[in-house]
Amino acid sequence: MDSATGSGYWYGPDGPLGTPTAVLHALRDYRSAEVATRRSTRDSMGMGETDLLALRYLLRAQASGERVGPKDLSRILGITTASTTSLIDRLVGSGHVRREPHPTDRRSLVIVPTAVTDAEVRATLGAMHGRMLSVAEQLSAEESRIIVGFLRRMAEALEQRPEDHPQP
Repeated sequence: MDSATGSGYWYGPDGPLGTPTAVLHALRDYRSAEVATRRSTRDSMGMGETDLLALRYLLRAQASGERVGPKDLSRILGITTASTTSLIDRLVGSGHVRREPHPTDRRSLVIVPTAVTDAEVRATLGAMHGRMLSVAEQLSAEESRIIVGFLRRMAEALEQRPEDHPQP
């Protein structure tokens, strides 16, 4: 369906879309493209969504000098400790991460992505991120300010629970 001409099932009767509805359709189209790209990335790396999310988090943490333990991964990913153990076992087995002793707490471990993982993620996602950055660099400062504000408000709207806004 052409998002500029069809309303879909969610936004009202068929016919020309108003500006707010066109924006929501564009967001849906973006999200669909992002989901397809993530699926392709996961497939090319031979891993699941949670594995890729864990690697992304571990790489960001490593870049900022943060140490990540299994409990941190459980909390960030919203999975049980048993699932986290299985996840780490898979990532260790595939050569994407290492378990290392915590430098200041002998009882703890930290999970560290390997250099191969960093290179693989950069090779797999680098071109896509470059294309996205190129699009963003074409925006004026005012356009950027408006878009960032809009996306932050949309994120807040999605994060609100139904009980935050009782129906009349």
